[in-house]
Amino acid sequence: MPLSKHEQRQLEQIERALRADDPRFADAVHAADPRVHYKRRLIAAAIGFVIGVGMLLAGVVINVILIAVAGFVVMLACSLWAVTSYRRMTGITTGRVPAQTRGSGKKRRAAKGGRAGRQAGSGLMGRLEERWRRRQERDR
Repeated sequence: MPLSKHEQRQLEQIERALRADDPRFADAVHAADPRVHYKRRLIAAAIGFVIGVGMLLAGVVINVILIAVAGFVVMLACSLWAVTSYRRMTGITTGRVPAQTRGSGKKRRAAKGGRAGRQAGSGLMGRLEERWRRRQERDR
């Protein structure tokens, strides 16, 4: 839950007072903040990306494909590193459902429009599955 403007101002006042009273402790607390760690990683990834671009261009100019490919790989790796560091720094999640909470996939979906037993399949296969289920229910 985000802080209100008033709470943010109070927190900033507390931080300023702490920094004025004990600057060494304030620096130690600030350095232990995970956001600072991920921000450093983000900067390192950006520098690595620039180095990768340089390698790519150098490989193209001197006509050595291996250096150009290595530069591209460095760019790709640094891009992925930067994205993951940024997501962790800001707390952005992917929205994926953890594997433990997902169903086994064998549950039937709710019937739509009064057609009992119909799954999400549509078209020919959906109709064939529905007919098969009806035959199975009649035989019981």
